Amino acid sequence: MDPIGNLDQRIRECIRTRGFEELSEIQDRAIPLVASGKHLVLIAPTGTGKTESAMIPVFDRMLKERTGGFTTLYITPLRSLNRDMLGRLSWWCRELGISVGVRHGDTKPAERRKQALSPPELLITTPETLQALFMGKVLRKHLANVRYVVIDEIHELAGSKRGAQLSVALERLVPYSGEFQRIGLSATVGNPDEMGRFLCGRRPFSVVEVPVTRHLHIT
Repeated sequence: MDPIGNLDQRIRECIRTRGFEELSEIQDRAIPLVASGKHLVLIAPTGTGKTESAMIPVFDRMLKERTGGFTTLYITPLRSLNRDMLGRLSWWCRELGISVGVRHGDTKPAERRKQALSPPELLITTPETLQALFMGKVLRKHLANVRYVVIDEIHELAGSKRGAQLSVALERLVPYSGEFQRIGLSATVGNPDEMGRFLCGRRPFSVVEVPVTRHLHIT
């Protein structure tokens, strides 16, 4: 079955425009599962397209369910990654007519006010800034429409104090938004089930893993 066959025509056109001659293994396996709404941990080597594996079907769902407010939170462990992701995802958002913004400790007050008045549908942020969103009366209201949370480099957070704070923040989000789809992106790790429990708690989840050895050629 074609993993992108049921996606919005605009999504398929973007995939062609972006020059995807064929999907990577992680994309081929993960896109249908993300589209089905499952909680997932996606594990694959760097450069295999994990971000698109998660975001292509999330973009599809966002186009079909326009709700206003923050619809998707993309959480990275570092502000520098926020900037990288903004550059990487802005093209898709521009082509699809989806608003996107980034928020972290250095975000200027003018941009913060703008986001409070007109929140982007996709917000790229950090674990600490997610917690700060609960402190603003207006921002808390915008969290009501969150349907998808993607955590990049989840292996960098699991098992740390920052990770514990993020787990608490995700549970604090549930009373505002209701249950949302959780997607974790990770480089190769030896404990994928622990990554899943960190991300989802007691909720059921699936792991899609592409071993790094498939991408090695040794002579």
